[in-house]
Amino acid sequence: MNVVFKSKYYTLYQSTAERRYYIDFGQKLIRMSLCELLSLRHKILSISVEDHFDSDLNSHGLEVLMLCNKEHLFILNTLEVLDLKNLIHNGFVAIGLSAKAEALT
Repeated sequence: MNVVFKSKYYTLYQSTAERRYYIDFGQKLIRMSLCELLSLRHKILSISVEDHFDSDLNSHGLEVLMLCNKEHLFILNTLEVLDLKNLIHNGFVAIGLSAKAEALT
């Protein structure tokens, strides 16, 4: 497996032999197809980080993230959400599926 991108908490790998991607969440290594990785990107980009700073919208500052047809469940704090957004953005740029100039939201 080749390292595509490594952030503070996570690492994205690509296995060309298996045509799969792997994300190391620290305590768990998740195997994903490209479609599952695209689904994860959609979920990550849909998270409103601003809500983490408003106690009425997100009182605990946590996000529950379900992956790969509900096979995996993660509870992420604000720093982990921001780091995962960074990993997904830079990972897709490194793979060549996203433009480098695209802004993080």
